[in-house]
Amino acid sequence: MALWGTKDTVYSTGTVDVDVSAGTLEKNTGGINFTSGGVSVGDVVTVGVNTCDAIITGITSATKLTITTDNLGDTDFSKVVYEIRQKPKSTLHDTNYDVGEIFGVDVAEQEAARDDKSQYRPAHAGWVGITSYTDMHGNQRVKTEVLVASSSITADDDSDDNILPDS
Repeated sequence: MALWGTKDTVYSTGTVDVDVSAGTLEKNTGGINFTSGGVSVGDVVTVGVNTCDAIITGITSATKLTITTDNLGDTDFSKVVYEIRQKPKSTLHDTNYDVGEIFGVDVAEQEAARDDKSQYRPAHAGWVGITSYTDMHGNQRVKTEVLVASSSITADDDSDDNILPDS
């Protein structure tokens, strides 16, 4: 896969076990077959609810992947939710955004945010970092940054609809 892809979500149903010392991820539940389900070496897997990211380095079998471990910490994961996306690999080391603050924004989401004058509206569709903070006066502020401008983002992640509605 290139440095970034076009799919906001490749797969996001089920649970996995992660052996950090071995650098492996094994499926517990879910219907995906890693060898034929659209998963590719270079895709990014988020383990837990926006806990940490890893890059897929190999597809061992229909139920097992090899992954990078430098962002996983020292503790193995057992029966945790996960999501496979094609977000930019550079975001794994970006200290400006946490794991759950990088979004694949398609054209419909970008236009809906613009039309609604949402505080989360990005300047362009593509891979966007969105973070919120409280300023010194106690007001909530939102910062958006287009990391990769692209009008070809597909496979919308429904979990972001609270800040990036589809229409």
